Amino acid sequence: MNLRNSIIRQLADGRFHSGEELAETCGITRAAIWKHIKKIQDLLGMEIFSVRGKGYRLTHPLELLDRDKIFAAMSLESQGQLQRLDIHQTVESTNACLLNLKTDDRVSGHACIAEQQTAGRGRRGRQWISPFGNNIYFSLLWEFSMGPAQLSGLSLAAGLSVVRSLETVGVSEIGLKWPNDIYWRERKLAGVLLEVTGEADGPSSVVLGIGINTGMSAAQGESIDQPWVSLNEITGGNNVSRNRLTGLVLGNLLQTMADFECDGLQPLLDEWQRYDLYHNRPVTVHQGNNSINGLHRGIDTSGALLLELDGKIQPFHGGEVSLRSAK
Repeated sequence: MNLRNSIIRQLADGRFHSGEELAETCGITRAAIWKHIKKIQDLLGMEIFSVRGKGYRLTHPLELLDRDKIFAAMSLESQGQLQRLDIHQTVESTNACLLNLKTDDRVSGHACIAEQQTAGRGRRGRQWISPFGNNIYFSLLWEFSMGPAQLSGLSLAAGLSVVRSLETVGVSEIGLKWPNDIYWRERKLAGVLLEVTGEADGPSSVVLGIGINTGMSAAQGESIDQPWVSLNEITGGNNVSRNRLTGLVLGNLLQTMADFECDGLQPLLDEWQRYDLYHNRPVTVHQGNNSINGLHRGIDTSGALLLELDGKIQPFHGGEVSLRSAK
């Protein structure tokens, strides 16, 4: 695995590297380099060109995860809130990495980041497409003194953390789709997955996963069944630093977790409404086999969607409904 990592890091600049150069750096034969290149293509799904007389090259450069660069994007306060940071090449899912920890190994403020997920998950068990080195996938473990019912608005607060970070790197025209999807011009850019365990009266353990499309190609995302967009497309190829954005989101999320423990969602309601894509628009809420049409009137302090039906406001909670703009 270390040899494979070394090869990937040398190829990450997007330039040609000869088999001889790679072999000398790794201390193996050119034939062995060719075998490792094949494994990288087969196991990680990476596209690598091979040209006689030039060597090997990735289809485009990659900014691989770098602990120091991630920390550099975080404030001193958020660095202090982060108790542990794990960076992996490939995992099943970053949420699963933290959920599967033994009780004695669980510490509040533990983050897990990966170059690739082989079984990334979104809401309602949907697959989250996770190609190697092209997007951001990370999860944060946080322990709360309160019970799970009091955390129902946390994923909405996390969505705001992502929006703030994206605006910091110059991305505009961002909107939030209840409960926790981040959109750009009606196409999905990022999402939040919240998984909670705990006693009714507390304490609770939260694993909060973040996925952001940063450099995914059309071919890599062809199986996605909804309109989506990546940061590279939004910026016209002026790449946003993957490490900087990871550090910004992680730092903002750590602060959000700490603030939510004290204040809940209440202080964020007005800010959330400013980004709400569907506020005061007609929507259709799908609940099981039922479809309910009404006017989207915002959210309450529990994070519930407020739907106006026949002049009356009715709350709908995450995990029960999905939301589509009415035609």
